[in-house]
Amino acid sequence: MTIHSESLALALASISPAMLALIGGALAALFMLVIVLLLRGASLRREQAEEASFRAEENEARMGELLKIQAEMQGRIAAMTEVFGARQSELNQTISQRLDGMSQRVSSTITEQTKSTHENLQRLQERLAVIDAAQNNIQTLAKDVVGLQAILSNKQTRGAFGQSRMETIVADGLPMGAYAFQQTLSNGSRPDCTIRMPNGAPPLVIDAKFPLEAWNAIRDAGSPEAGKIAGQQFRRDMEVHIRDISEKYLIQGETQDTAFLFVPSESIFAEIHEHFEPVVQKAHRARIVIVSPSLLMLSIQVIQAVLKDQRMRAQAHLIQGEVAILMEDLSRLDERVRKLQGHFAMAQKDIDMVVTSADKLTKRGARIEALEFEAGSGDANPARDSEAAAKSVESRTGLLKLRVVDEE
Repeated sequence: MTIHSESLALALASISPAMLALIGGALAALFMLVIVLLLRGASLRREQAEEASFRAEENEARMGELLKIQAEMQGRIAAMTEVFGARQSELNQTISQRLDGMSQRVSSTITEQTKSTHENLQRLQERLAVIDAAQNNIQTLAKDVVGLQAILSNKQTRGAFGQSRMETIVADGLPMGAYAFQQTLSNGSRPDCTIRMPNGAPPLVIDAKFPLEAWNAIRDAGSPEAGKIAGQQFRRDMEVHIRDISEKYLIQGETQDTAFLFVPSESIFAEIHEHFEPVVQKAHRARIVIVSPSLLMLSIQVIQAVLKDQRMRAQAHLIQGEVAILMEDLSRLDERVRKLQGHFAMAQKDIDMVVTSADKLTKRGARIEALEFEAGSGDANPARDSEAAAKSVESRTGLLKLRVVDEE
């Protein structure tokens, strides 16, 4: 230690004074710098302590706010819990009520559906019963069709069938005495029906015989060649039948120049006009009109209208007389109505006068009641007898004037 100190002293002795002054200044500056640094560190530590205390206070304030917010949140959570509990109870109650309502609706719906199903089943049973009855009717109709086919297979019975249908149409459309069945003509022939025409005109002849064998042969043909042969046979039979009608039933001056050939089926009538046009043309040239049931019905209606028009013309003078009597009755009725109208006008005038008199009486009664009220008020005040008497006189005078005016 002494050696070091001695060496240090020797070193310092060897340094010049200027150098020593410089080193002393540097040391003083260094000392000042250290002092400044120490002061700055102290101020910095003080600032950091203040900042730390400020932050601690701020953190405490924030912690207080957080605690306050937490308390508020807890209160709100408690309130929300209560609200949610109340809402949940209400929701449960509402759901239970709706479930009860839905269960009631479902039960009522199931009851209605059951009732509707029962009714539908009952209706279905009724319809099945109707279907069974219709099936029985169809079976009966099938038997009738078979019987009809058996009838149509026989020529005589087939002719009777066509004639009966024609007779039904004529009898339904014309009055008794306007037609005759199986009437004998001058040449000994007997047409199926004759219809008497108006104004003394010759009767109209209707023939109900139709060659159905050849037509059935056309329907039963299994090949085009057989169908062609059957069509030719049907055409020949129709031409022969048309010639027979023209020769037997068209008598000059005894029957009409035109006769009807009745076809008892609309479908056969359409087939004839579609596929056998030459037969139709030949019938027109021979003054034979082929008619179906609908055309015969229409012709009967036309004849009925003509007969009605004839009867109207025959009774025209009677109708004119009745119209004249009717016009006289109408004139008398008009005169009596006018007299009744005058009586009603006079009665209305009397009613208006009665209403006017009733209004006048009502007004006068109201004025009399007003005078009695004023007289009663005068008796209640004995100090004004003279004035009341004067007013009473004036009122009576005014009443007399009013009466005069009303009477005028």
